[in-house]
Amino acid sequence: MKIDKPNWNLQTETKPRTKLQSGYTLMELLVVMAIIAVITAGVAMNYSGVFGGAKSKAAGADVVMLSSVVERFYLDTGRYPTTAEGLPALVVAPAGLSGWNGPYLRQGRLPDDPWKNPYIYQSPSSGNFTIRSLGADNKVGGDGQNQDHISGS
Repeated sequence: MKIDKPNWNLQTETKPRTKLQSGYTLMELLVVMAIIAVITAGVAMNYSGVFGGAKSKAAGADVVMLSSVVERFYLDTGRYPTTAEGLPALVVAPAGLSGWNGPYLRQGRLPDDPWKNPYIYQSPSSGNFTIRSLGADNKVGGDGQNQDHISGS
């Protein structure tokens, strides 16, 4: 039986890999993983503002929709819900109110804004009302995702 001596010559020829030696080196895998991580981070940074913008647009659309529902309430009853009655008057008839033809929302419940906060309703006089979402920060004022969305008559 013949035992091969190791070849310590640094200028050895590169031999094609055998079937058992085929595959990628650890360094090649690490480089590919690093490239994928950089690309993923770049894509995530570009789209992070898109999702916040979608929530902001949804809040604006909800405020407009709720305003039109309050107008339907007005057409049926001859008045807007009071501040004390609030938006729940669109789902459950206030006591002693004639002409109520609800619930005025399809789901039979009030939606929350996209940040899971309730919409704010105020009716300081019988001739107007305000519906508001305070945005992502749930505070008055702000820009971008924190922008308030206000509608009313």
